[in-house]
Parts: sequence; structure tokens; C-alpha cells
Amino acid sequence: MYRTVLEVVGTNDDEYVVVAGLGAGADWFRNIQARPPVEVIVGRCRFPAEHRVLGEDEAVAVIAGYEHRNRLAGPLVRFALGKLLGWRYDGSDLARRRMAIQLPLVGLRPRS
Repeated sequence: MYRTVLEVVGTNDDEYVVVAGLGAGADWFRNIQARPPVEVIVGRCRFPAEHRVLGEDEAVAVIAGYEHRNRLAGPLVRFALGKLLGWRYDGSDLARRRMAIQLPLVGLRPRS
């Protein structure tokens, strides 16, 4: 069993969205692709989950929402994303699209 702490960058309906901050090669991302049964714990909520990788347009919208909700920390968020990405992230739509391709966003929801 492996445990990984991830930051929730968005929610929609009953889904939590997280970023594979180290890219598609991140161990946790590869593990959920290879062995889908995953358990998610958010606060006191614990559930068996299924996952999906968000499409580019949806990922861009989630990141834009995250940046808007955290606008006071914007310079720090952009700096941290730039370090993860390896290039200067400026928060523009083009940068968000480029990021969405490089760092997959994953939706986690209770398994049906």
C-alpha cells in the first residue's frame, strides 16, 4: 500500500481534481493507471475511488479557477509551477494549456 499527499486544485460535482505535479512519470500517477482501485481520503471523507485524466480544455478551466481562488498567493503559485514545469509560468491561457499537457490533472470520484 502506498500513500501520497496531493493538493486538491478543484472540485466539480462529487469529484476532486489533483495535479500530477511531477508529470505523467510520477509514481502515484503510474500506479493508478496500472492498478486502478484507489482509496481516497479528503478530510474525514474516505472512499474507494475511480479516476480519469481531464482533457486539455477542462484542465485549463480548473487551473484558471484555482488561480482565481488563490489570487493573493498568485506570485508564489506561478513561481512554484514554473519550478515544476522547468519554464517560466505566467498564468496566461497559453501557459495553462502548455501546463495541462505537461502535468496531467486527475479527477478522483467515489467508485460507482
